[in-house]
Amino acid sequence: MFQTGTMRTEIGLLLAHQGGWDEILMVAGPLVVVGGLLVLANRRAKAHLAASDPDREPTAPDQR
Repeated sequence: MFQTGTMRTEIGLLLAHQGGWDEILMVAGPLVVVGGLLVLANRRAKAHLAASDPDREPTAPDQR
């Protein structure tokens, strides 16, 4: 085994083409974050609508 001098070199060696898992994380990570933010925003919007008009029944998007 060889020894490296810096943590930056070690991270670079770790991420240097590891069979594709690192590329998957680079794409999946941001997608999970954006998806989570969309779910959170949708919940907050529904709660805001329910609080502003309590008599209104929730409808599915195709039942307008």
